[in-house]
Amino acid sequence: MSRPPIARISGLGVAVPDRVVTNHDFEKTLETSDQWIVERTGIKERRWSDPDMTLAELSRRAAVIALEQAGIGPMDLGAIILATATQDRLLPSTACDLQALLGAKNAAAYDLSAACSGWLFGLTQAEGLIASGQAEHVLVVGAELLSRIIDPSDRTTAILFGDGAGATVISKATGETGLLSTFIRSDGTLAELLWRPSGGARHPISQKIVDEKSHYIRMAGREVFKSAVLTMAEACDEALKRAGVTGDQIDLLVPHQANIRIIQATADHAGIPMEKVMVNVDKYGNTSSASIPLALAQAVAEGKVKKGSLLLLVAFGAGFTWGSTVVRW
Repeated sequence: MSRPPIARISGLGVAVPDRVVTNHDFEKTLETSDQWIVERTGIKERRWSDPDMTLAELSRRAAVIALEQAGIGPMDLGAIILATATQDRLLPSTACDLQALLGAKNAAAYDLSAACSGWLFGLTQAEGLIASGQAEHVLVVGAELLSRIIDPSDRTTAILFGDGAGATVISKATGETGLLSTFIRSDGTLAELLWRPSGGARHPISQKIVDEKSHYIRMAGREVFKSAVLTMAEACDEALKRAGVTGDQIDLLVPHQANIRIIQATADHAGIPMEKVMVNVDKYGNTSSASIPLALAQAVAEGKVKKGSLLLLVAFGAGFTWGSTVVRW
């Protein structure tokens, strides 16, 4: 370890919609099958929200659990960072709506846009806020309602994405447990391999946009796969190097749950056997920024994470963005 940890994860909470959408549901509307989807992605089902669910409310449900676990109240928060690609509205931030729902009147609140890497980017920012003395506790939420921005007739994207929220309270470290290293990077030259072409200020929503369906996610799957494998490998290397540890010292790898083949390639590169990898892509699909906290919470609940466990968390997303952290639990 190159330095004592500055920040630690003191609370963790998750929330997912009740509605389960299985691969068999897609067989009714798309030219696909359960076998085809499982073989290529590892996904068996995902959660989609009802129309009346808001991102702020789903985030609140996860945040309440995280705050309770951390043993603090909303007024103790110095900041709220909500990582998402599916804000309830473009102005103001959904983080401000979450702040209002929680009653966290002392917190600065803002959204963060880094797609699937968003929670890790938020984790890094929270560490900086704590290091600078701006806050003692920061709420970092990764939350998505991706079912709202996918074209249900597009087989390349409709089968992949799910909804969910994962919230973490990041607090000042007091011992040897906490974040041992962080790493984040981006490459905007590859943005159009995974993007929403329209719906922002450059191409505002219009009847033409809706007819063209260009406000939905579009993805060049093969190219995205190649970039994901390469950049997640780099992210693993950097986080391990900065923490002064090696892959064989890691007790559990918790990767972004995008695709089982990407997860396997990442584990192989890091020299971590699959029995030490947390996988729940089969249950939730790709939940973007919510992916890692959802997987981490399940790992904790299943006893795969214990006090003193050494964790490697790594993600890749649209932007392109990628990041990683090594955590002593």
